[in-house]
Amino acid sequence: MNMHNPPQTGGTGHGGGSGKGGRRKSPRTPKGRQIDNQALAEVQALLIDKPRRRDLLIEHLHLIQDHYGYISAPHLTALAFEMKMAMAEVYEVATFYAHFDVVKEGPPPPPLTIRVCDSLSCAMAGAENLLASLPEALGPNVRVVRAPCMGACDHAPVAAVGHVQTFNANIENLTAAAAAKPHAHAWHPETGFDAYKNAGGYALLQDVLAEKKTRDDLIKGVSDAGLRGLGGAGFPTGRKWTLVRAEPAPRLFAVNCDEGEPGTFKDRYYLERDPHRFIEGMLLAAYVVEAADTYLYVRDEYPEIRLMLLEEIAKVEQAGLMPHTKVHIRRGAGAYICGEESAMIESIEGKRGLPRHRPPYLAQVGLFGRPTLEQNVETLYWLRDIIERGPEWFTSQGRRDKKGFRSFSVSGRVKNPGVKLAPAGVTINELINEYSGGMLDGHTLKGFLPGGASGGIFSPKLADHPLDFGTLEPHGGFVGSHAVVILSDEDDMKAVALNLIKFFEDESCGQCTPCRAGTEKAVKLMQQGPWNVELLTELATLMRDASICGLGQAAPNPLLSVLTYFPEDLTKPMGKW
Repeated sequence: MNMHNPPQTGGTGHGGGSGKGGRRKSPRTPKGRQIDNQALAEVQALLIDKPRRRDLLIEHLHLIQDHYGYISAPHLTALAFEMKMAMAEVYEVATFYAHFDVVKEGPPPPPLTIRVCDSLSCAMAGAENLLASLPEALGPNVRVVRAPCMGACDHAPVAAVGHVQTFNANIENLTAAAAAKPHAHAWHPETGFDAYKNAGGYALLQDVLAEKKTRDDLIKGVSDAGLRGLGGAGFPTGRKWTLVRAEPAPRLFAVNCDEGEPGTFKDRYYLERDPHRFIEGMLLAAYVVEAADTYLYVRDEYPEIRLMLLEEIAKVEQAGLMPHTKVHIRRGAGAYICGEESAMIESIEGKRGLPRHRPPYLAQVGLFGRPTLEQNVETLYWLRDIIERGPEWFTSQGRRDKKGFRSFSVSGRVKNPGVKLAPAGVTINELINEYSGGMLDGHTLKGFLPGGASGGIFSPKLADHPLDFGTLEPHGGFVGSHAVVILSDEDDMKAVALNLIKFFEDESCGQCTPCRAGTEKAVKLMQQGPWNVELLTELATLMRDASICGLGQAAPNPLLSVLTYFPEDLTKPMGKW
């Protein structure tokens, strides 16, 4: 390729008329955005010998963003040329994801960006005060922006300096972090490869690879244990494996490590402490469905975990423990919607994270058009224990006729927030008093979220109701990913609902009008006072009935919960934290 005179993306076709019946004249300059030689050389230097495949577009955009701190229009044009893609395709993907700073024209952003989480738990802990005071404290060379949940709600408020998170953030520690300009480094897990293997890890996988246990044995084990998808949907794991295996090969496997539901941080908790228990479960599931390729999608808010997984999975591969599947780690880019399974598939393919219409389901037509198994981190984390200890070990846990245990991410107005491994069927009062040290001093329980932003808001009247799949649906909500946020008499429920609806407004992918326009309209109506209950109810009903995916269908839940369970707050002025 001639670096000094590269081809142009728009071609050199003829354009413009010459008047009455005359021949069309060639334009003085080629059509389309012209390729900048320097930008092209810079992009080629970053890509080096990396494949220019379409599905790697997001990975390549990350290379540019990481190196320069933003993505310029000339870099986008050069990348489109290198990948032989239309400029429009590259631009629409780059501008879809929040972690890509696309600069079409004008100056680039400041050299350092601090993202302050403004989701519910962080808002309750003072995030709004940080957002108001940080710009003046840090000066013009630091950009301060709002960001959705970062998966560290037990350390609220949280901010990311670049990509490195600061827990219990305040002006002092963020000023120090900004001066240090930290870079993400691989997390060192509490149990690494050697320690895990020496304690009996990977023995089950070796038995399976040696055919001492069959695929049917594994399917029966998880089915007898009643293991369900623990990412939110709760679909029976054994049944999902059976459905995927019934489809023709080749099959693929996609693992969802993109927990973005406000209030959720359980996957992070387990990966930081014992990642190989998850990795062994992932390799077992890949063996069951005979997936030659496994795609692990890790949210970009967890850079240390992504780097750690790259290192630890390489150790497993070097030990010869994954001859049956190749693991590809893909990096998210700041889009909550990619936690939805089909949107995640689109993102892995290098596209915008737009949910697909179904049917067909992913088990039939998934990643790259092939039958695909999709599972959550925590589901895979428990596979080894269930198979080795037997289904009875799992089903013996539980309260009120519920089976197994659940990992609750607890945050908000409790003394000891964190991940609580508790029996299925536990109640909110039990979670607070037995597992979380009780309410904060001076606070009285006023409400709770059982399943993050999507699961609804409930009053203390349901605080002794069992929490599990199917128990809260009759009351207008669900446990989902078991993200529990505890609210007190210090919190205004209208402000809580508004915070959650704003989250959905920001995170809507924009594909369908009921969700895109509905969340925006709901925010405007809720910011006004007093609330027009009839109009808001009508809007919520339309969004639930007509949205394509679960985001738009569940977005009205906080609003409807306040109307149902907290009517006394409707007559009060909107509160603030």
